[in-house]
Parts: sequence; structure tokens; C-alpha cells
Amino acid sequence: MERTYKIAVIAGDGTGPEVIREGLKVLDAVSDRCGFSVERIPYDLGGERYLKTGETLPDSVLSELKRLSAIYLGAIGHPEVKPGILEQGILLKLRFELDQYINLRPVKLYPGVWTPLKDKTPEQIDFVVVRENTEGLYAGIGGNFKKGTPDEVAVQMDVNTRKGVERCIRYACELTRSQGRKKLTLCAKTNVLTYAHDLWTRVFEEVGKEYPDISRDYSHVDALVMWMVKSPEVFDVIVTNNLFGDIITDLGAMIQGGLGIAAGANINPKGVSMFEPIGGSAPKYAGQGAINPLAAIVALSMMLDHLGEREAAGLVEEAVKRVTATKVKSLAAGKMGYTTSEVGDLVVEALRADAAQKTSL
Repeated sequence: MERTYKIAVIAGDGTGPEVIREGLKVLDAVSDRCGFSVERIPYDLGGERYLKTGETLPDSVLSELKRLSAIYLGAIGHPEVKPGILEQGILLKLRFELDQYINLRPVKLYPGVWTPLKDKTPEQIDFVVVRENTEGLYAGIGGNFKKGTPDEVAVQMDVNTRKGVERCIRYACELTRSQGRKKLTLCAKTNVLTYAHDLWTRVFEEVGKEYPDISRDYSHVDALVMWMVKSPEVFDVIVTNNLFGDIITDLGAMIQGGLGIAAGANINPKGVSMFEPIGGSAPKYAGQGAINPLAAIVALSMMLDHLGEREAAGLVEEAVKRVTATKVKSLAAGKMGYTTSEVGDLVVEALRADAAQKTSL
């Protein structure tokens, strides 16, 4: 029986459509090679739709998304829309309503990619951050009292539930084991955030006992960011809360060479997950053919792996490695030595060259 997947394609704003176009180009090539088919279902969510209709994420669209295999997202963010409207109305709503409780961010230095960390190699920068994605300060519980006055009070609650913490830590343990990694690090701040992070440490110890093959350690978040710069090779898998995960993964993007290669996933292990480049819509580069599509292509590889198409996922990632090692001069927009479309073509060519080589053998 032919394997068929229904994929929601949200190209989004700014350069989102440009990078998604290249990702879909690669998807066509690898699906043909690996013998599965994809039905693409486009959605016009983003700033342009909001400006025309006032809609962000209609309930009817949300209902449709719940029935699909996965979501492939370009970027959300429009310069004419007030910050927070699209982020909360689309991105956070998708995470919460689809219960995408894991944000997964590989931090991997690809061959040929420059890193600001002197003398570090791809073997030394290769870890994964598992971020809790639906609780913490991002739950949006709080408010203002006497807003706009000298006596204003602003309160935002850090929400941590036993269920939310446990399922995040358990996912991190399973990921560590399934990827053949050896160590899981809990990132928290137990010396100050004594209530919430006491919960994290207790659950970390309790769940960790079920995985005796995995080494566990702990780091305060401020120490962890220092070690990410000094010795990233000490990390294998990091599990952390929503806010800390948001911050440390941006540092991770920089040490792996920049936003041009950084991809992420919002995961519901039993539901619909969403895959995206993390660099944002970059509207100033829109329409110029200057933006790097490799992050979107790596996100595609993550989506394929999540769908169980592991051969295809591996082929896409190996093709990206070939391109970074031999072709692309820089990951920065406008400095790649190729246009956005040409970089997509290079990845497809690398896929086909690999296939031809294996056929000749």
C-alpha cells in the first residue's frame, strides 16, 4: 500500500513562501525516490490575511489541521501588524490547541559552516534541546493593575504542572535513548525559582530512574549558557522549561552558524506536529531571492523523520551536508553565492547525485 501524507503548508509572511517553495522542491525529489506521496493543503494564514479579514486562525481551519499528518510552516510576522497579534493568534494558538507540548531544537554544526566558537568542529557541536512548549510564562496567566499609572502592577504567572513537566522529561528520556545519546541535562534555576523548579528536579529524578542507561546531570541556566559557548561538546540532550528553552535555543542557533541553518519542531507525539525554520519572516529580504532556505529544508527533514520516513529524512540531511561542505559560501542572506532557488536546486542535485552513486555501486 502506498504511503500517503496530508501536509498543511502555511507559507506565511515575508520570506516564508520563498523558503517553503524550496523545501517543497526537495520534498518532491525525495518522496519520488523513497516511494511515498504527499498531498499538500495550502493555508493563507499570516499577516496578509489578517490585514484583509481581521482573522488570525479561524476555528474551522483549526479543525481541519487536526485531521492532517503534519504542518509545514514558513514564517509568521508582518511589519504592518502590531507585535503579538499574529504570534498569539496563530503560533501560540496552534501550539496550545494542538497540544504541541514539545519544542524540539537540534543544535548541529554542519560541515563547512562557520561558527563563532573558535576551533570547534561538527563533532563538538551536536546536541538537542527539548523545551516544554505549552506552560510556563507563555501560558499567559496574569494581568495589570492600575495600568499606565505610577502605581502600575504587572503580574505574569509561571505555570508548571506535574503532568506537563513529566511528559516533557519523559519525551526527553525517550529521545535520548532512541537517538543513541548518552546524557540528559536538566536546565533550571533551583537556587532562586525554588517552587517551580523543585518540581522539575523531583520529576527529573523520579522519571530518570526508569532509564538507567541514560546518564543525568543538572545545570543552572546561567552556567549552562556559559558552557554552551566554552564547551558545547559536554551536552547531548538538554531538557528545560518554556522560557529558558526559548532563550538557549537562540544561542544554539548562533553557535551552529546562524538562523540560516536553524530548524525546529513543535511536537505532539500522538497528534499533529509543526515544523519550521526558526529565523522568522525577514520581510526586508522578501522577493529578493537572497534568503537561505536550508533551515526550512532541515525542518523538512525533521518532519519526514517524525512521520516515520527515516530514510528520506536521512537523505535530505546528507544532501544539506554536501551543499554546506562544498557549495554555499555563507549562510547569511545575500552572501550565499547563490539565490534562494539555486540553493534549493543544489540540495535536489545532491540528492540525485547520491542516488546515482548508489545505483552505480
